Amino acid sequence: MADRKLLCEVVSPERIVYSGEAEMVVVRGVEGELGIMTGHIPIVTPLEIGEMRVKHDDGQEYIAVLGGYLEFSNDKATVLADAAELAQQIDVSRAEQKKQERERELTEAKADDEALVAAEISLRKALLRIKVAQRRNG
Repeated sequence: MADRKLLCEVVSPERIVYSGEAEMVVVRGVEGELGIMTGHIPIVTPLEIGEMRVKHDDGQEYIAVLGGYLEFSNDKATVLADAAELAQQIDVSRAEQKKQERERELTEAKADDEALVAAEISLRKALLRIKVAQRRNG
């Protein structure tokens, strides 16, 4: 059973971000981190903004997933992401710039302002992209 693999696909509205075999997939669901291996029960769950790890024979892929859903059945994990990027595709300087912009917006937003919520979500996305991009160098 240890040599069985699952198929993993990460799809965004624009493209297929990742497709390949995996030993294990780890995602951040709305109720916490979730690890999927072959033989896992079928599941559909919404995803948080978070890092996704795809463990395979050659190491790991790190993917920034900016929300969406995970569906797993018949040893196939499909992530339908609102947006997703592989670590090596993330422009760190652009993500750092977005982080700084969102931090400024947070300081200017009022506590009950809708802009505050939007800025917090955008900041979480920028921080995630930076974290995932740093994985490729570590």
